[in-house]
Amino acid sequence: MTSPDLRRTWLRLPSAAAFAGLVATILAATLAVTGCSTAPSRESPATPPAAAAEQRAPVTVLVSIDGFREDYLRRGVTPTLTQLAAGGVSAVMHPSFPAKTFPNHWTLVTGLRPDRHGIVGNRMESPERKAPFTMATDDPWWWNAATPIWVDAEKAGLRTAVMFWPGANVAIGELMGDDGHKQAPGTRPSDWMQYHQAITNVQRVNTVLDWLRRPADIRPKFVTVYFDEVDTAGHEHGPDSPELNQAVARVDTALGALLAGVKALGQPVNLVVVADHGMAATHSDRTIALDTLLDPKLYHLVETGTFASLAPLPGMEAQVEKALLKPHAHMECWRKADIPARFHYGSNPRIPPLLCLAEPGWLVQASAPRKPFQGGNHGYDNMAPSMNSLFIAHGPAFVAGRVLPDFENIEVYPLVRQLMGLPAAPAVDGQGTVFRSAFTAPAAPR
Repeated sequence: MTSPDLRRTWLRLPSAAAFAGLVATILAATLAVTGCSTAPSRESPATPPAAAAEQRAPVTVLVSIDGFREDYLRRGVTPTLTQLAAGGVSAVMHPSFPAKTFPNHWTLVTGLRPDRHGIVGNRMESPERKAPFTMATDDPWWWNAATPIWVDAEKAGLRTAVMFWPGANVAIGELMGDDGHKQAPGTRPSDWMQYHQAITNVQRVNTVLDWLRRPADIRPKFVTVYFDEVDTAGHEHGPDSPELNQAVARVDTALGALLAGVKALGQPVNLVVVADHGMAATHSDRTIALDTLLDPKLYHLVETGTFASLAPLPGMEAQVEKALLKPHAHMECWRKADIPARFHYGSNPRIPPLLCLAEPGWLVQASAPRKPFQGGNHGYDNMAPSMNSLFIAHGPAFVAGRVLPDFENIEVYPLVRQLMGLPAAPAVDGQGTVFRSAFTAPAAPR
């Protein structure tokens, strides 16, 4: 995520020796749940626990590691993820434009690009609502243009449980009258948690395991879990920093603990691990100050950063367009109707009249920074290599060692539907055809 007010205290990285020992223990004892192993194992003469005797059907687990750029996987700090990729299916995945947290998380669970599902930025405005949309907004009005997969699953009788996901706290479909009274109820997952960054990785994993420990009639068939600290480290320290690598290692350890837990439960899982976007290094020396190009009194800014979205004030359209719609170093601006078609962005009424997109590594700000900084950001051209995001799928449904061609994240939604046994959804942007060679056997629709 990108909002500074959502950041909290992090977990500390264990010492090198403790970390190595923990990872070795987790991997050796647990990765067999999805077919991975680090060394030959011996049959244990001990009597298995009663829970292991239950023949459990696979549960679909969707994991989001916010801000995990695809090449982080090759830094030597991700033993769990590396083995999952080697024993499953992996690929370079491209985010949808804009490469921001909320638009892409909503794409992953609706199969629609932001221009269609309506979450077109981390911040939006509309004349129909007094308050702007921010990453703390749970007003269903902003979200109701699309239906997330957990709503379809719940209506099909499949219990779902969401350990954080943008939009999971929203009652989808709920309508409120002008008098403030509810006109129609909404739908949430059967189990869900309100996002709070102070909830540690250990607590998140343990909550998921508690859900899966339940009796079959109230055990979820679909689970999500979300980790934010890789994104936080990327923003604060940059994608090439030691702090980033430490955050990556911590999340990898948490994922190993999740696999250890599901193995102990005898619970097979089809695991889909994704990221919403990558990360590019930024610096105060690479800032474009809009107030040096035109008078701020001529326009209203909606969002700034890797791109700026803005609306000229009434009667000022010609002046603003003259200043912005000409060549600029490290930035290109368009009327919303002229945004290049490859972005699939510009028809939604929530997108302001003008968009200025920075070159990767540059930032568009209202004015020059007051003090030096360096860190990282995302939201650039979604096909830029620095925006590439992680994709790994592993479990009994998937073949081992398959590397797929690059694809866009709109393909994840139909994949997850297929894993859950839901019928294909009509009129979505992704078709899931990239995964035809990824399955051990065809998965029949429910």
